[in-house]
Amino acid sequence: MELVVLIAAGLGASFAALFGAFMLRGARAPVEDEPTPGARPRENRVEMFVSDGVLVDATPQARQLLDCAPNERLIWEDLAEVLRTHFPAFPETLPNTRQTLAAAGDPDTHLGIRPEGRSLRLSMTGPSLDAGEYLRLRTEMRDLSRLRLAFARAPFPVWQTDRARGVVWNNPAFTDIALQAGHAEHGSSPFAVLPNEAEELHISRTSIGQRDGGPQSWFEVQSYRLADGWLHFAQNIDAVIHAEATQRNFLQTLTRIFAHLPIALAVFDRDRRLILFNPALIDHTNLPAEFLSSRPNLLSFFDMLREKQMMPEPKDYRSWRDKLSEVIAAASSDLYTEVWNLPSGLTYRITGRPHPDGGVAFLFEDITSEITLTRRVRQEIEVTQSVLDRLGDAVAVFSQLGTLTFCNQAYRDMWGLDPDASLADTGIADATGAWQADCKPSPIWADLRDFVMTERDRAGWDAELVRKDGQCLLTRVEPLTGGPTLVRFSATPAAAQTAPRARETARV
Repeated sequence: MELVVLIAAGLGASFAALFGAFMLRGARAPVEDEPTPGARPRENRVEMFVSDGVLVDATPQARQLLDCAPNERLIWEDLAEVLRTHFPAFPETLPNTRQTLAAAGDPDTHLGIRPEGRSLRLSMTGPSLDAGEYLRLRTEMRDLSRLRLAFARAPFPVWQTDRARGVVWNNPAFTDIALQAGHAEHGSSPFAVLPNEAEELHISRTSIGQRDGGPQSWFEVQSYRLADGWLHFAQNIDAVIHAEATQRNFLQTLTRIFAHLPIALAVFDRDRRLILFNPALIDHTNLPAEFLSSRPNLLSFFDMLREKQMMPEPKDYRSWRDKLSEVIAAASSDLYTEVWNLPSGLTYRITGRPHPDGGVAFLFEDITSEITLTRRVRQEIEVTQSVLDRLGDAVAVFSQLGTLTFCNQAYRDMWGLDPDASLADTGIADATGAWQADCKPSPIWADLRDFVMTERDRAGWDAELVRKDGQCLLTRVEPLTGGPTLVRFSATPAAAQTAPRARETARV
């Protein structure tokens, strides 16, 4: 855009130089029909001949000033539109008396109007032009030609307004936009731009078209202050407006979805400003809705959590704030998870997740009931384990899939096995293999494995085993609720040289 401003400034300067060329190149010359001795040739003078209100003849310099073809005939109103820019007192209608008009801002340049019956002769006079100024003028005229071509081909509207906000110049793209918007009146602008007089640069958004369901286009207009008005550049931003509307609709949809989510959600944008939160965040953190609606930054958000005692009090809060950048980086990489045990007894799980466009989202989940239940179950398991460890009988529990899930200390001591010492699961086949290796031959092993793995209704049974060291064991096999199987070994007095026998109380 800065390049465009420079081009526009050069365009204005070149326009002034062009007009000066026509003024200067037409040296002071009398308005007589025949040139006097020493006067410049006719082709270097600025003269126009009007008959019956129509331009019928003009010198090449005059036609360059009027920007018309050699054989093009202009009416008086066309001449007035061009020449009144330089000579504000140029008459609107054909005069019948001789007049001499001074150029605006250049008292040494004059336009002479001389009636000749039903015709008029217009001649311009001005100071002579030296060789250096002439060469500089030719360079500026070449630049002017390029600038005019560039602005004529520019795909965006460019226009200039005076102090009264009237359009004094525009490019073809502006004309097309004005016609599409129904602004055919010359000098009016379809863009509602009102820059402040105290500003050097004013940027605004404005729309053209119908707002109620009709076609509507949005533009961003940059207005630059000039000495005698403003220079405006407009750029179509329909895609930007559409993207912003889509984003707003998306956020509204997310807000409606997250409104019933029990997990508190806080989404921060790339500038670490809160852009989205759900009602659960207010319920979980006790933060005021006014505070959250003000879009606080991430540091202010955590400061308020600390003030409300909704986060663990760090030993050194200042260093924790310095470390917050690491927390944000971890959340942006989907690696941040913490459990907060609050002084109130609540327990929160805080999870950080990356958000599109460089943002980050934090989820606050109340896991107090889950933690309480886990602690209670763990306590019950520890109590059960302690009770069973006090029993003299060896106890082992197998799941329905045949995996050892529990055993007491008496079991470890009796068989010399410690399932916790290995990462691999101990199955019923492994366990019976170890028992069988330590006992004298017995027919119960296959039945025991089938009993643990079966899914039909089962009834408990018992059998006697004799270890190789002569110790007698009473083995009790019982089904448990849900499918597991309990195997219990009780030591009995040794029998005198009796073979082990299996006794089933009830077997299906």
